Formats: sequence, structure tokens, C-alpha cells
Amino acid sequence: QRLEKEAGLQDTSVHGHHHHSHDHSHSHNHSQGHGHHHGPKAHTKPKDRPPISNDPNAGPTRRYRESPYPMLTVEEALQQIGEHTPEPTIVKAPIDENLVGSVLAEDVTATESVPAFRASIVDGYAIIASKHIMVPSTKGIFPVVGVSHAKPGQMSELQIGEVARITTGAPLPPGATSVVMVEDTVLKSMTEDRQEEQEIEILTDAIEPGENVREVGSDVKAGEVIMKKGEGITAVGGEFGLLASVGVCEVSVYQRPVIGVLSTGDEIVQHNRPGELQLGEVRDTNRPTLLTAIRGSGFQAVDLGIASDKPGALEQTLRDAMRTVDVIITSGGVSMGELDLLKPTIERSLGGIIHFGRVSMKPGKPTTFATVPFKSNDGSRAKPRVMFSLPGNPASAVVTYHLFVLPALHKMAGVHPVGLPKVQVTLEQDVKCDSKRAEYHRVMVVAKSDGLLHAVSTGFQRSSRIGSFKGANALLCLPVKEGKVAKGERIDVLLMGKIVSEV
Repeated sequence: QRLEKEAGLQDTSVHGHHHHSHDHSHSHNHSQGHGHHHGPKAHTKPKDRPPISNDPNAGPTRRYRESPYPMLTVEEALQQIGEHTPEPTIVKAPIDENLVGSVLAEDVTATESVPAFRASIVDGYAIIASKHIMVPSTKGIFPVVGVSHAKPGQMSELQIGEVARITTGAPLPPGATSVVMVEDTVLKSMTEDRQEEQEIEILTDAIEPGENVREVGSDVKAGEVIMKKGEGITAVGGEFGLLASVGVCEVSVYQRPVIGVLSTGDEIVQHNRPGELQLGEVRDTNRPTLLTAIRGSGFQAVDLGIASDKPGALEQTLRDAMRTVDVIITSGGVSMGELDLLKPTIERSLGGIIHFGRVSMKPGKPTTFATVPFKSNDGSRAKPRVMFSLPGNPASAVVTYHLFVLPALHKMAGVHPVGLPKVQVTLEQDVKCDSKRAEYHRVMVVAKSDGLLHAVSTGFQRSSRIGSFKGANALLCLPVKEGKVAKGERIDVLLMGKIVSEV
């Protein structure tokens, strides 16, 4: 009775019986014929208990029988992540290939014009073309008086009635107004050594002033804002090329967070350990899978290994990790088992705040989001470390990474909008819904010849089945409802990868 009282349990059995001298190990054994016990009955609700995790030193008899953390909707959980994830840090970064994936923290202004000189768009001949009556037609035979290549050099001023051979990108000689394409000319004579052109004939008189010429600043003008704060540097190449073209040496960007991935549990062994598994052992699927997903999302991932189910060992592993990473992702150890130590370690040992510990969704109900205070080596208070404790089931871990972790990483990196893009698709088959929780069903989204996106289920969706992600490029957002979403209906998906095309 004393233990029940201290644990927050009240004696409210259906017949009002008071337990006096009989052993509690029998009074709660529902197979022993006690007629007044019809099944497990929780005597209190989570809201009646303090919102703090189990004390791992108190033993399994003192653990909560229900989670003390309120059940949040997915939208409420995302709101908590948005509120408590730290703002991005601004750093200077050189213009090199490591810039890909970064987001600009300030506008970038061109310090040079592009092109910096009047340049030819084609291979051909620079010429003076004008509508003025004193300037002769461009059609006819002209002496070739020089050559302009796309490299530094000086040329004398071109006179009316002369042409200069020119290559694509080369500066026009002084005085030249236009360039005639080599295809519009024929060779008339050459030097005695037959190495150089002496005269050419231009076959057209339709050359306009400025034809085939890139004027100074026609691409970018000095002083022009070429990229704005909040724009990202993609691997397509356009943004990087633009920055490189105007001589920018470094830019201000939002520093991308470094993410550590940790598996927990004495039953977890390396995924590539040779030999057969012992009874109870499980190969570590989540850690290599999450490391791959993080790197595929454009972030640096650090392998933190496997931590044992010992409070002190787990605490030390997390403390060491906080010195080197900004975000820690763990998997396993967040449900209701007596060895699920992550929540008590975060709250009791590290002084962290658990912002949510349960989400009404399938899969991924025990997903946990926390922030932990952190001081840098000089003792100054640094930004709090972000911790996501994801469920141990592999499919649950991957779903919750994409749904919850990725938006936090995006916020810390200055990416906007955060999270996965949402599009509408047409279902290729009936999909059953859950009447109590939103479900994120793994599908392959295919672009078909009808101009629509279609979603095909990847099959059996049990949370332990990582195979449901094989071929998946999206999460189907199933609503909370009785029944199903029927084949042919339109429904939202969150895109995780490239759309498959059957067009």
C-alpha cells in the first residue's frame, strides 16, 4: 500500500475491496481466479502524475504503467519542434564545392560586371556595321587585319572596311560593333605560307550593330544583387556558377548542423558482425540506415556507435557526443520497458527538457523530442543540444526521421520551407485507415502518361519491417477515420525522394 501510494496509485477496485494482508503478487495475478479482477486496470491517468520520466534506480515495480507524457498530434509535435529548435548560426564560407547545400544568410552583391568587356557570342569576324550612309555594306571582300582569342591581349583599333578574326568569348577589338558568323563567310586568299587568312568574303549585308555581341554587364552588372538571403546553393550548379563568375571569394551562410546517431540496447550488435546471432540479439539496422538518410539529406553525420542499457554508460556517451555534434538521434529505449533509459537520462542526468514523448501516429508513437543545456569548453553557455529519441522499430525510426528530425535540421540550417514537400497523388489501390491514429504509409509515387502522380503501396506496413521502405519515395498521409481511402481517390503524400517516371 505504501509503495502504491508513493507511486501515485489509488486502490479503486471495482468492488471497493481493500487489500489488507494478502500478497500483492497474487492480488494482481488475474489468472488466479480472483473474480473481482477482470483484466489490467490503471488506477490513475498520466495527467495525474508529474510529467517526468521513471527513476531507473527505483526498479520495475515503481515504473509508470502509462506514459506520463501527453499524446500530441503530429501537427502539435511539429509546432513544438519549431518552437524549441535553436535558430541557425551564421558563418563565413569560401566559394568551393563544400558550399553546396548551404543557405545564404545575407544578400550577395556583384563586385564585377559579367562580361567585364564586350565579348563575341560566336566564332567569326569582328566588323564595323552601321546604318550610317558613310559606312559601307558588310557584304563583300575584306582584309583580315588581326585575331582576337579568348585570352588576355591587346588589339589595335579596327577601321571601316577591315575585319578581325575572333573566337567565342573573346573581347571585340576597339571600334568593332558586331560579329559576323564564320558560317556566313568564305576564304578568298591566304598568306604565302598558307598559315593565315588574308581576305574573306562576307556573304550577307544584314549584320546589325551589336549583333552577336555580349555587352559589358549584359549578364550581371557590378553592384547588382545576384542572390538573396535565404536562397540555397544547389548541386544543379547555377547558384555556384553565378557566385564564381563575379569574383566573390566568400559568403555568409547558415552553418549546417552536425548530427550524431546512436543506437541503444544490450541486445543490439553491429549489423556486419560475422556469425550467427545468439538468442535475443538484434542486428543494428537503424544506425546505418539513419546515417545514410542524414547524409542523403545533405548533412554531416557522425556514427556514435552502440550504448549499453546502463544509465551511467548512456549518460557518458551522450555527454561526450554533445561536445562534437549539434543534434543527437537515438533509436530504441523510449517506450515503457524497464530498461528504456533515454528519457530518464535526458531529464534526470542531463537536465534536459522533454518537449514531447508521445505522438498519435503510426508508426512512431513513442517518438521523443528534447533539448539539453550545454556549455562550451570555456564555460560559456552555448546553444542547447537537440535530441531526438526515435522508436527502435526500423520503419518507425525512418518515418519519424523524415517527419520530425528533418524539419529541425532544416531550421538549424536556414532551409525554408522546412520538411518534406507535399503533393497530391492518385491511389492505385484501397488503403485501410486507422480509426485512432494518423498513419504514414510507405508508397512509391510514379508519374504516368495521364499527367498525374500515382501512389503504389510498398506492401505490408508493420513498424518492424524496414522492407516497407524498399522502393519507397513518399509517405502517404492517411487520415484518422474508419474504413479506407479507396482506389482512385486523391490524397496527400510527403515526398522523400525522386519521383519515378513511366512517361
